[in-house]
Amino acid sequence: MTIPLTRSIILASSSPRRQYLMKEAGFTFTVEKPDVEEDFPQDLPTEQVARYLAAKKAEYFRPRMGHEIIITADTVVILGNRILNKPQDRADAVAMLSDLSGRTHRVMTGVCILSQEREETFDDITDVTFVRLSPKEIDFYVDTYKPYDKAGAYGAQDWIGLVAIEKIAGSYFNVMGLPIHKVYQHLATW
Repeated sequence: MTIPLTRSIILASSSPRRQYLMKEAGFTFTVEKPDVEEDFPQDLPTEQVARYLAAKKAEYFRPRMGHEIIITADTVVILGNRILNKPQDRADAVAMLSDLSGRTHRVMTGVCILSQEREETFDDITDVTFVRLSPKEIDFYVDTYKPYDKAGAYGAQDWIGLVAIEKIAGSYFNVMGLPIHKVYQHLATW
């Protein structure tokens, strides 16, 4: 069953994972990537960063909006009080995965749904626990999967998710990059 929307949807994300989740939930949409820097004020509390970035991406579309609904999202990995963004290079990816190894971290995805008349911004949080990874396993993952486009340098749907995620408390799809259950619930009110 799909939600009968009278407006077209623009998914403002080039993430194949977000596109997959939207399709699987029954939504028809077009894809446009916002041209914005994914930076944020350094004094912004960690738990507000994902929502801030999702709203920033949505603002990119506001000046040229028509009748459509814009959906933007941003996922951050939080270890302690530190945000692990997309790794800059191989060494950064290895360092991030080494830090995540054997520990629990949080994955937070902020979502913004925007139209000319309305804006809703929300987030979802999932706690993810990794088993201890050997340096060989980390090197294998980074060299084989090249996770440079993923917050925290990993994708839950990749090899590392299959062998290293010991426990998830919250939405698995949130860890993939979109809390699709919440997106569906919010769009049902549009």
